[in-house]
Amino acid sequence: MRLLDAKESIRLALDTLRKNKLRSGLTILGISIGISTVILISSAINGLNTNIDNFVRTLGTNDLWIFTFEPFGKRPTTEELNRKKLTYEDAMAMAKLPFVAAVDPELTYQNWQTGLGAVSIKAGSHKISNTIINGTTPAVKEVTDIEMLDGRMWTESEEEKSSNVVVLGHDAAEDLFPDGSPIGKDIDCEGNIFTVIGVLDKQPQPFGSGRNTQDNSAYFPLTTFRKIHPEILDFWLVVKYDDPKHKAIVTEEIRELLRVRRNVRVQQDDNFAIFGPDSLSRLWNSITGGLFLFMIAVSSVGLMVGGVGVMNIMLVSVTERTREIGVRKAIGARKKDILLQFTIEAVTLCAVGGVIGIFAGALFTLILHFAVSFLHAALSFTWVTVAFGVSCIIGLVFGIYPAWKAANLDPIEALRYE
Repeated sequence: MRLLDAKESIRLALDTLRKNKLRSGLTILGISIGISTVILISSAINGLNTNIDNFVRTLGTNDLWIFTFEPFGKRPTTEELNRKKLTYEDAMAMAKLPFVAAVDPELTYQNWQTGLGAVSIKAGSHKISNTIINGTTPAVKEVTDIEMLDGRMWTESEEEKSSNVVVLGHDAAEDLFPDGSPIGKDIDCEGNIFTVIGVLDKQPQPFGSGRNTQDNSAYFPLTTFRKIHPEILDFWLVVKYDDPKHKAIVTEEIRELLRVRRNVRVQQDDNFAIFGPDSLSRLWNSITGGLFLFMIAVSSVGLMVGGVGVMNIMLVSVTERTREIGVRKAIGARKKDILLQFTIEAVTLCAVGGVIGIFAGALFTLILHFAVSFLHAALSFTWVTVAFGVSCIIGLVFGIYPAWKAANLDPIEALRYE
């Protein structure tokens, strides 16, 4: 009678599943739940990461942002809030640096706590609220890669004359002029009359398919904006450089320029921040790190339950097959042969649970993809592989003790077992 090989061990494991359908089903359920949770959460995060990457690319290519502090991911300190403001002259000085293609100094009036605007705009019988108003230069179109849906941006001449012209965001134009093109028509903003000369295309949403608050906005020439809100002094500077390979050089040139203009001493830290769209990616990666920890915690519960179940069914199997083990040992089976047999059986049990969990996770991902279309949930081959590998490791870890117990049975005592 030949010794059991790996193929026959797998066959015996499947026989165990068939003979004890309910017990086996409950055993692998925990494994399947844990694995499907890993697949589902990793697919959702994969989709969110794709959304963020696409959104970051829409913010402008080859861009650097300069502000008194970096606003992403942390609350500004008192020192940062009290720093000297950046100026229009700083932006003009940056425009003269090597490899700088364009610079746009921007001013914004909005409620920073809610992220919404703080202005109401009227046009005839139509009115919109919570509108964000911005003051920019004609360079805004070049540095931010925004697209015009209709009309044009203002000219340098209109900016020099502080002309009462405005470019509306997509939603603002749609709500104020639902019956036709707004080009050439007037709006009332804070008691001043402005002529609409352009409409921006819809801006992308990082999450959700609803409205982007930035689409409820109005853009004025910088000099015109300063007539409306002369108290707004916090310039946000956007610098576009010509080639990605020049990013480090441009960043260092801007740093040196601002340190000189702001009289920062050699031993002092910068009293400004230079960053870019990749800062949003870094912030998001830190958030998804927490989501992955949550995923591991949730799936570990199911995997532990499944692992304990595997150990239980294998111990029962060892007890039921004690006499069989004694016969095999009596005809020459070694400890390692019995150990290998029962270990492979445990791993097979968990592998079956892993495969079921992967199919269940794929099904849930497909449902999520169509039910929440903006999420773009997508299977990650890496995490499918990791999930299956983990299920096999669970079988190995929780199957070792039953296999060891079977391998160490005394053959004489085993043959006497009834």
